[in-house]
Amino acid sequence: MHKTLLLFAVFAAFSLPAHAGPAEEAARAHFDAIGAGQVDLIMAQYAPQAAFQWVGGPLDGAYGGAEAIREVWSRFAKNAPYTVTVARLEESANDKGATVTANVQFQGKSTVKVRYVLVYRDGKLVNEVWQVDPKLAVSAY
Repeated sequence: MHKTLLLFAVFAAFSLPAHAGPAEEAARAHFDAIGAGQVDLIMAQYAPQAAFQWVGGPLDGAYGGAEAIREVWSRFAKNAPYTVTVARLEESANDKGATVTANVQFQGKSTVKVRYVLVYRDGKLVNEVWQVDPKLAVSAY
């Protein structure tokens, strides 16, 4: 009887949906805004002195501060909308901030597969790495 209850409890714990943390929710909103080409919504997440590393592709470069980041997103948004697929999203957090990593695919006129790393402090995006990876496995699960 005790083994049955223990097995049921273990099964129930693993079958419950995981609760997204605030950084994970912010990251999903960020990806959705990018897919929709909504530059103002994208920019609302950034701290004023945020840093953005775009690694690979035609927008490759290091961008610092809101003005430079807005410019790169404005260029990317010209080809929106994109269908967004997110896989392997993980959040790590403590009282100083949070990091979100994910595999993200933006499907539109072209397909862009990205390994994402986002760093949040005080609820704002302070560092972002957009690593273009054409071989990245992105399948929603």
